[in-house]
Amino acid sequence: MGLHSEILKRGNCLDLFATNILLNMYVKAQLLSEAEILFDEMPERNTISFVTLIQGYTQSLQFVEAVGLFTRLHGEGHELNPFVFTSILKVLVSMEWAELGWNFHACIYKLGHESNAFVGTALIDAYSVCGCVDFAREVFDGVRCKDMVTWTGMVACYAENDFFEEALQVFSQMRLIGFKPNNFTFAGVFKACVGLEAFDVAKGVHGCVLKARYELDIYVGVALLELYTKSGNIGNAQRVFEEIPKKDVIPWSFMISRFAQSNQSEVAVSLFCRMRRAFVVPNQFTFASALQACATLGDIEFGKQMHGLVLKVGLALDVFVSNALMDVYAKCGRIEDSMQLFEKSINRNDVSWNTMIVGYVHCGDAVKALGLFLEMLENRLLATEVTYSSVLCASASLAALELGTQIHSLAIKTNYAKNTIVDNALIDMYSKCGRIRDARLVFDIMNERDEVSWNAMISGYSMHGLGIEALKIFQMMQDRGYKPNTLTFVGVLSACSNSGLFDQGQDYFTSMFQDYGIEPCIEHYSCMVWLLGRSGHLYKAAKLIEEIPFEPSVMLWRALLGACIIHNNVELGRLSAQRILEMEPRDEATHVLLSNMYAIARRWENVSAIRQSMKKKGMKKEPGLSWVENHGRVHYFSVGDTSHPDMKVINGILEWLNMRTRRAGFVPNCHAVLLHVEDKEKERLLWVHSERMEFALVVITGN
Repeated sequence: MGLHSEILKRGNCLDLFATNILLNMYVKAQLLSEAEILFDEMPERNTISFVTLIQGYTQSLQFVEAVGLFTRLHGEGHELNPFVFTSILKVLVSMEWAELGWNFHACIYKLGHESNAFVGTALIDAYSVCGCVDFAREVFDGVRCKDMVTWTGMVACYAENDFFEEALQVFSQMRLIGFKPNNFTFAGVFKACVGLEAFDVAKGVHGCVLKARYELDIYVGVALLELYTKSGNIGNAQRVFEEIPKKDVIPWSFMISRFAQSNQSEVAVSLFCRMRRAFVVPNQFTFASALQACATLGDIEFGKQMHGLVLKVGLALDVFVSNALMDVYAKCGRIEDSMQLFEKSINRNDVSWNTMIVGYVHCGDAVKALGLFLEMLENRLLATEVTYSSVLCASASLAALELGTQIHSLAIKTNYAKNTIVDNALIDMYSKCGRIRDARLVFDIMNERDEVSWNAMISGYSMHGLGIEALKIFQMMQDRGYKPNTLTFVGVLSACSNSGLFDQGQDYFTSMFQDYGIEPCIEHYSCMVWLLGRSGHLYKAAKLIEEIPFEPSVMLWRALLGACIIHNNVELGRLSAQRILEMEPRDEATHVLLSNMYAIARRWENVSAIRQSMKKKGMKKEPGLSWVENHGRVHYFSVGDTSHPDMKVINGILEWLNMRTRRAGFVPNCHAVLLHVEDKEKERLLWVHSERMEFALVVITGN
C-alpha cells in the first residue's frame, strides 16, 4: 500500500508489466478491493491482468465475478492462451459447474490447446468432477508431453470416481515410464487401494512413500489414516497420525470420527480435548463426530460444554452440528432440550427428523414419535430406512397394528419394503401385535437376511409361546450358514423357558459355550432361572443364581420371584423379593408381586403390611391398562374405568356376555382376584376387567 501511494504521488509512472506485478501483489495479499480499484484504473490491460484478477476472485470464492471477468476478457479480444483456460477451468470445478467445461473444451480444441499439459490436466479435473471419466481419459491420451501433474490428475480422476483398478494401472504405467509419484499421486493410489480392499498392495505403496520421504506430508498422511482405519488397523492409523508434524483440522477430524464410529467413544472425546489444547479450531465435521461419541457415552455434562463451544464458534445453525446436538440430548434423556433445538433449526433434513423420532422412541414416548412421523410426511419429506424402522418400533410398543400395517403399505410404495433393516422392524412389529403369521410371511419373502432377521423371528415365536417353531428357525439359521450370537441364544433359551422345553433348554445352554464359544451373560442366566423355576425346580434355580460367576442382578431374582408365585412357594418368593429390594428399595413392581403372592396364599396380614409400607414410602401402584386400536384411534381402559364415552353401551355388552356365559356353564375364577373381599364383589371386578371392556368395544364396533 505504501509503495503504491508513493507511485501515485509521482504521477503513476508504471508500465503495464510493473502494474501487473503490483496487481498480483494485491491478489497474493488478499487485498481484493484494492486489486479491483487498480484493475479499473489501468489505462491498458492484457491477458495477464485479467487472469491475475480471475485468480484473486477464485481464491476469495467469488466465482461468479471470475466467470464475468473471463467473459469480459474474451469480449475485449484478448488472447485466450493455455494460462487463461487453466484458470477458468479451475473456477468451474470450484463452482461445481464442470458441465460448462464442454463449451470451453470446444473452444480449447478450436484454438489447438488440447494437447497442452496444463490445459489437459485442468480438463481432466473438470471431467472428473462431473463423472465423465471416459472424456477425461480421451483428454489424457491426447496430451503430448504429459508431466507429473497430468499423470496424477488421471490417477485422482479414476480413484475419485471409483475406477480403482484403472487408477492402479495408470500409477503402474507412470512408474514404468520413469515418473516419480508426488504426494497427491500417493493419496489417489491409497484411495484406490481402500476401494479394492487391496491392503497388501497398499503396504508396498507405503514403502514407496517412505523411500520418497512423503510420510510426513499431510495429504499422504490423511490417505494413510483412511487406509489403516478401513483395514481395521487402528494402531497403525494412530502411529501415522502421531507422525504428521503440522496437523490441521482434517487429520484430527478424521481420527475423532473413526474412533467415534468404532465404539471407542472415550478415545474420541479425549482426542477432541487434545485437539483443543493444540489450538486447532474444530469445524462442523469435528463437532459432529465428537458429539456422536458424547451421545454414545451419555455424558450430558460434556455435551453441554460442547454446546457452549459450538455457540462460541458460530456453528449452532449448521445442520450436521445441530443434528448431533439433538442426538446427545435425546440419548441423555433430555428430549425436551432436543426438541427445542429441532424447533430452532432452520436447515432441517431427514436426519433431523429421524433423530427426533428415534429420540422419542428411545425415551419410551411412542405417541410423540408417531406424531412427528406424520408431521414429517405432511412436510413432504421422504422417509428413510431409519424412519421406517423407528416408527415401526413405536407401533410395536403400542401394539398399534392398524398403524403398523399402514406404515408397511407406505414402505412398499416407497420401495423400502425389501430393505433388510425395515423388514427386521416389520417382523418385530407384527410379532408384538400378535400377528406372528404376518411376521413369518415378511421373513420368508425377504431378499436378504442378516443375524437380526433370524433373531427377530426366533424372539417372535418365543413371545408367542411357539418354542418348537423358534427352534426350527434356529436350526434353519445354522443350516444357511449364519453364526448364532449372544442375542440368538437369548431368544432360543427364552423360547424353551416360555414353552416349557426343559431338556432342550438345558442342552442349548450347555452348547452355547461348548460349541459356539459364547460366554453366558445375565440375560442367558435369567432365561435359565425362569426355565428351571417355571418347571418347578425352584431350588435348582436358586442354586444357579448363587453359582453365577458375577454379582446376581435384579433380573435374575425377578425371574425366580415370578416362578415362586406360579408354584405358591411363599418362603423362597419372600427371599427373592428381599434380594430385589436390597438392590432397588423403591421398586414398585416387586412390592406388588410380593403382595399378590401373599394374597394368593391368603396371608392378608402380610398384604396389608406391604401396602402400608408402600404408603409410607410414597409409592403408589399404577393401575394396569388395556388398550385397543380401533379405526385409527387407540382406546385405553383400566379396571373399573367409567370415562369412555361409550361406557353405557360397553356395560350393556358386558352384562349380556355375563348372562350368556353363565347359561353356558361358565364359573368365574374368583381366586384370580387378589383382594380380601366377598366372592360377589370378586365376580363383579372380573366382569369390569380392562381387557373385557376392550373386548366389548370391539364387539360394539364390529372391528
